[in-house]
Amino acid sequence: MQPISSLRLLITGRVTTFLSKRNKILTASLAFVIGIVSAWFIHKSIFYEATENAHIEGRIVPLSARISGQIERVNVVEGQLVHAGEVMAAMDQNECTIAVYKALASLADANAITAGLYFDAAITVTSAYGRLNAAQAAVKSAKDQVAATEHKLQADAAVLKQVQTTFTRVTSQEQQAAVNLLLAVIAADQVEFRQAQEKLAQATANLRNAQTAPQQASLAGANAQAAESRILDRKAQVDQAQLNLSYTIIRSPITGIVVKRRVERGQNVNIGQQLIDIVSLDDVWITANFKEKQLSHLRPGQPVEIKVDAYNRKWKGHVTNLGGCASPTGKQVKIASLVPVRIDFDRRETPDFNADDLLKPGLSAETEVKVRWLPRTQTSSKLTGSQGLDFRPMAF
Repeated sequence: MQPISSLRLLITGRVTTFLSKRNKILTASLAFVIGIVSAWFIHKSIFYEATENAHIEGRIVPLSARISGQIERVNVVEGQLVHAGEVMAAMDQNECTIAVYKALASLADANAITAGLYFDAAITVTSAYGRLNAAQAAVKSAKDQVAATEHKLQADAAVLKQVQTTFTRVTSQEQQAAVNLLLAVIAADQVEFRQAQEKLAQATANLRNAQTAPQQASLAGANAQAAESRILDRKAQVDQAQLNLSYTIIRSPITGIVVKRRVERGQNVNIGQQLIDIVSLDDVWITANFKEKQLSHLRPGQPVEIKVDAYNRKWKGHVTNLGGCASPTGKQVKIASLVPVRIDFDRRETPDFNADDLLKPGLSAETEVKVRWLPRTQTSSKLTGSQGLDFRPMAF
């Protein structure tokens, strides 16, 4: 029996020793885990401010009618995802199409009238300057004729004087006949001289009339230019008619979600009437509500880690600015207010931000702001110059 008792004592001792060592290991491991968890919580409490009261917001773009008309079809429903350029609705195009045809016909008529006026102007200029050149030539010819007849008259008068001087007081019949002949020649010269002067006067009058050629040409050109301005007016009417026709197709200017549809098929709408509201997926941000005691550590520009509840995914962002807080309604009880803080996503320099359309306005999110990286005395204005950050105003 003694060997069995000794064996029992030996086994009991070893078991006790093993249990003692295991308890020490478990105690040490538990202490180590508690230390790590405590360090993690201390690190989080010192270097981060977090809130689960956050959600995605986006810019709402209202689409309105740019012309009056009747809605022919509506292609979207509330909650539908649409992309930039997609057709939201269409209006009846018959009236606008007729207006385009009328404007094109009016433009064609203006072109024809203008072409005719330019042709008439060319003829007017050619004829006017042709008459001017002819009148100038006629005046020159008349002046030459006047000078020639005047010279002949003076020459014949000189011959007559010379003959009369040489003749004595008593002349023969032959001599008297010569004198009479010279007198007849001088009389004919005087008639030619007067006729030449009359022609010169008429040519001068014609020249004065023909000298209005520049004014006639200017008037014809002005009429053609006025017709040219009418062409521009008709072109503007065509552009406006085509623009109105394009307004019958209502397209989305952005990629986003249809949040409100105010129009139905067959409805008559007026200019400026709001039809559809779209919330942008390209311009989204986070509104995070922090407690008042957390604000002492928040500064614009601090980096933020964003977790959207709907996805197992995180995004990077930064604090843009701090908003105002709503006053508590209670008077007797002190109620801690929540302050909205705008957090913008860090976007890459590419146009495909949120290309997968995951960041939809209204989704809940959790935000964690790293707060101890920024000196407490540094202001947002200094940050803008030193860190190169772009802070935009709050849009709540």
